[in-house]
Amino acid sequence: MRNVVDKKFERRLAGLINSGERGVLRGGRKGVEKESLRVSPAGEIVQTPHPAALGAPLTNEHITTDYSESLIELVTPPFRETWELLQYLCDIHQFVYRHLDEELLWSTSMPCALQGDASIPLAQFGTSNVGRMKTIYRHGLGMRYGRVMQAISGVHFNYSFSTKLWGVLEGVSKSKRLPQDFVSEQYFAVLRNYRRYGWLVLYLFGTSPAVSKSFFAGREVTLPSLDDDTVYEPYGTSLRMSDIGYRNKNQASVSVSVNSLDDYVRDLSRAIGTPYPPYEKLGVKVDGEYLQLNANILQIENEYYSFIRPKRIARSGERPTKALQRAGVEYVEVRALDVSAFDPVGVNQNKLRFLEAFLALCLLRDSAPIDRGEQEALDANHLLVARRGRESGLRLNREGRDFPMVEWARELLDSMQGLCEMLDHGELTRPYTAALEQQRAKIEDVERTPSARLLAEMRQSGDTFFQLARRMSKLHKDYFLGLYPPNERRLAEFAAAAQDSHEAQRRIEAADTRDFDSYLANYLAD
Repeated sequence: MRNVVDKKFERRLAGLINSGERGVLRGGRKGVEKESLRVSPAGEIVQTPHPAALGAPLTNEHITTDYSESLIELVTPPFRETWELLQYLCDIHQFVYRHLDEELLWSTSMPCALQGDASIPLAQFGTSNVGRMKTIYRHGLGMRYGRVMQAISGVHFNYSFSTKLWGVLEGVSKSKRLPQDFVSEQYFAVLRNYRRYGWLVLYLFGTSPAVSKSFFAGREVTLPSLDDDTVYEPYGTSLRMSDIGYRNKNQASVSVSVNSLDDYVRDLSRAIGTPYPPYEKLGVKVDGEYLQLNANILQIENEYYSFIRPKRIARSGERPTKALQRAGVEYVEVRALDVSAFDPVGVNQNKLRFLEAFLALCLLRDSAPIDRGEQEALDANHLLVARRGRESGLRLNREGRDFPMVEWARELLDSMQGLCEMLDHGELTRPYTAALEQQRAKIEDVERTPSARLLAEMRQSGDTFFQLARRMSKLHKDYFLGLYPPNERRLAEFAAAAQDSHEAQRRIEAADTRDFDSYLANYLAD
């Protein structure tokens, strides 16, 4: 089986090389969504409203909020060059920090000091129907999974391959399908292979092996203590992506196939349309107030948490699955990245370049359908690496057999060598190859992984997890406020966009004529 996979991969890679388009892998568009909790100088989650100077979260495309009013989300547009993306992310942080007063952006994925669910304020999006729906959805999430889960931050990497690549691949594959269907089919191949190999991303980039004990307020703590305020997994990489974070047991029964676009839409639609007795007990509309959008397994598509998902920019009021059915997959969203305390913007160029090459690997490798048994094994691999990824001799399930994780990781990185050389086409500094070599070093020396670095930093400094994260948060604030000269033109653009977003929200609220009950019924029935 493995030799067949390698032959198909090598044939497709050779097809790209022989196409005469040496830079055919270049030109993919990439963007980032980066979440951060707003906290007080003392490191406590703030209860203040989203700063008005940052715009209206409902209508500002680039500065919004996620689950909580205190959870800022910074969204870049797509760029062709990684350095442009990082520059934009740097500029937007600089703008935000100019309007935070004493507040800080928390520097890690696992949260600051919390005092249970009640300390986490729900995101507010105004009085319009769409704004109310967003807040009710978040209230429903809190009831279902606990609000503490939703104080976790992450970095999402959005990526679309170049149209030039699709044209060459159609020729190599001798595809007879419509271009839109071919592209969607190829993106779903990426999704399947990411499910197979995505554990590698947790090992290389996971930065959440520890958490403050306040995260478990009122719940049983199942992790060993590192110090008075920190619990941790001794060999963990990403608690955020483990069963104590987003991969919690509530969604263990939700199975969504990525074998095709039709299967994906079918399974998501079924979960959204199937009542779930425990959620029915909570109630939907109680004493005239909505507690959740419905009592089904999922309220809406976004509730399903996956490491990677297919995306298409939706029209106003359009459901994500309807957008995918209308026009196919436009890009993928990789959701498994922790916020890095070692990078002021939470991510760096080497990480993004490696991910770009890794997604190309997922695209070009053979990608057979995944059945229920294989999916359970893949989920177990992810959990194992999230909880024990740095453990010496760790073995994963590979095609039904135990296989050494380190050996598998080496194979995957070796397979990426040619892809990185193609991505480096025309670049004297060979940045993609350099990014690959940096990851190879982490395979050979586990102490180079960011999860190991975080624990080593805590031990050397004597800091608890909370103290380290607060110290880094303050350093990041000083860094952004000290940058000189600032990009005044872009800062002015952010200020104008913030002002425009308030006007846009007012227009939406003024235009609402339908009552909320019928608006919601229409949205869910669409």
